[in-house]
Amino acid sequence: MKGMKRSHFCGDLSKKQVGEEVTLMGWVQRRRDHGGVIFVDLRDRFGIVQVVFNPEEGNQVFSVADELRKEYVISIKGKVRARPEGMINQELATGRIEIQAQDLHILDEAETPPFMIEDDVSAGEDLRLKHRYLDLRRKPMQDNIILRHKVKKAVRDYLDNNQFLEIETPILTKSTPEGARDFLVPSRISKGDFFALPQSPQLFKQLLMASGMERYFQIARCFRDEDLRADRQPEFTQIDMEMSFMKQEEIMELVEGMVQEIFAVADLEKPTEFPHISYQEAMERFGTDRPDARFGMELVDLSDIVADSEFNVFSGTVASGGQVKGINAKGCADFSRGQIDDLTDFVAVYGAKGLAWIKITEEGVNSQIAKFLSDEEIEEIIEKMEAKTGDLLLFVADNPKIVAASLGNLRLKLGQELDLIPEDEFNFLWVTDFPLVEWDDEAGRYVSLHHPFTNPKPEEIEKLEDNPEEVNAQAYDLVLNGIEVGGGSIRIHNSQLQKKVFDLLNMSEEEIEEKFGFLLEAFEYGTPPHGGIAFGLDRLVMLLAGLDTIRDVIAFPKTQSGTSPLTDAPSDVSHKQLDELGIEVEQEIELE
Repeated sequence: MKGMKRSHFCGDLSKKQVGEEVTLMGWVQRRRDHGGVIFVDLRDRFGIVQVVFNPEEGNQVFSVADELRKEYVISIKGKVRARPEGMINQELATGRIEIQAQDLHILDEAETPPFMIEDDVSAGEDLRLKHRYLDLRRKPMQDNIILRHKVKKAVRDYLDNNQFLEIETPILTKSTPEGARDFLVPSRISKGDFFALPQSPQLFKQLLMASGMERYFQIARCFRDEDLRADRQPEFTQIDMEMSFMKQEEIMELVEGMVQEIFAVADLEKPTEFPHISYQEAMERFGTDRPDARFGMELVDLSDIVADSEFNVFSGTVASGGQVKGINAKGCADFSRGQIDDLTDFVAVYGAKGLAWIKITEEGVNSQIAKFLSDEEIEEIIEKMEAKTGDLLLFVADNPKIVAASLGNLRLKLGQELDLIPEDEFNFLWVTDFPLVEWDDEAGRYVSLHHPFTNPKPEEIEKLEDNPEEVNAQAYDLVLNGIEVGGGSIRIHNSQLQKKVFDLLNMSEEEIEEKFGFLLEAFEYGTPPHGGIAFGLDRLVMLLAGLDTIRDVIAFPKTQSGTSPLTDAPSDVSHKQLDELGIEVEQEIELE
């Protein structure tokens, strides 16, 4: 590159530069020979421009151009000229001009890539992840990373303008497992002791409120050793916020303003409506606390209609404290028995023992359960579910959790299969008034619905001892298109109340002191009321980009099994490293 200095980016050139001499650098997208003239599409992060090499410009330059292959890294010097009218490329931003090359240097040669560096790639995800540095050369991937950058910048600018301070919290911290598993980090200096990678900066941001910082944020790296899926990674990024002296409504309003700024930098129409729905209403209508309200097919409670029915599957369920609910799959009365059996198998995954159905046809009601229901009951069901000829009514009878999970997921499945969900719509919902705790049969104790630092509603604190399941939390989740993108709450800032909640969760005095003693001590020195929220940056950018997986908005993600094909991590370490840490690894022996 001696003597060569880049003057422009490829995508910046237009007819305004015609006649100018420019120096460009980038990758060879493609090379074509036409009648003794070589055409090269030169690509950098900012675009593509056509470079022309003529033999008359000098045999040395032309002979070097003849050596060029895809993905060679080159620098060229040349003059910008307008393309002839018949040679304009309307699909290219620089399609009205080209560069007449005068000088050329190969900065690095390249092997043939294992897949094409093009917008649409047929390579499998494992191959793309193994060669992620090549995958990131593709424009769609670069656009995703650029969008991620813009979102983070918008967040920083907005929060800075609202008096927030960006403060880093520790990555090596104390293990306080409450929910997902921690990633543990052994200490060479303190053999037998372990740091943990943070699942969130929750405790530290509350300590920052006790420190008088008042408004904190961080684009925080977080780690959870849990099962993966399309919208989960073992390491992920949060937009983390905490505020002192602010009520729930004030925090939600501030967050809405931030979301609007994020949409603006993403070149999307700013959302103007952020309706509120209670947890109870969300579960009743949609079967989930993160409802997708872009389409109907809501759950309808029929328990009152069938409570005294002769159909014991329904009436017996209601008598034992269960529910009978249904959804109306409009226009699906032509579903075959095989299709309905497939739906029955689907709800069984969520614990449902069966799926009853009624078809409303031109000939009348067609159903395997019609003979067990009175004409009056069938008429009331049809009226309550607003059923018309051609509709398919689907029912689940079970305890409320199973009914919600099975019908809620069946609703989403049918919504997708029947193309009921508009793809270009962004639907926000605040879900509020969550229960503070719920009973966990497997653990045999109460567990927090959010986390144990969530403040109960003040008027319900007196119920903590005798009726904890009736206590609602000052918690709020922001849901976008059926995906939780942000979750927050007003926090407990009083040590006595915090101890009471810990006791409710069946934590011993020793456990409380060991895990959270430093937090409780901080509360003894005057801690302001505070609350906050954390956004999943990866999920949010995924939704803004219209993608189905967060892996496409992360530069170097892990696979669904939590491994990196690029670096082959996790991997073995040397015995010397293990000895220094005082660790011995048990080897699994396969028996024949």
